[in-house]
Amino acid sequence: MRNVRRPRLHQHAHRSAPVPPTPDAAFFRLDTFAVPAAGRAEFLGRVAATHAVLRTQPGFVRDVILERPSGPEVSTVVTLVEWESEDAAAPVAAAIAAAHRAANFDRAEMMERLGIRGDLARYGRVPL
Repeated sequence: MRNVRRPRLHQHAHRSAPVPPTPDAAFFRLDTFAVPAAGRAEFLGRVAATHAVLRTQPGFVRDVILERPSGPEVSTVVTLVEWESEDAAAPVAAAIAAAHRAANFDRAEMMERLGIRGDLARYGRVPL
């Protein structure tokens, strides 16, 4: 029997209740990674550390981390982070870079060493 992981949904810890963003202003970061089995544990540890920083940033709404097998020795990991607006998401890269420097962590080196391929993208909501 396969062990199926359920997605985790995290909401901003500094609010008593999440405040939904204005539908047109919401902004999303959606990253998809092809992760070889040998590097999965290290990669997910880094994802957890990065998302711990993201959850403390102003404008953070929620995140979800998903995984599915995509081959015998590879899984696809998808991370989705919702921000109140594109303006709220703009300064986050500097906070992540500072956290990586403090941890002496080089994301590009890890991705290359573990053979991880990523597709990192930013999305806005489509009003329908």
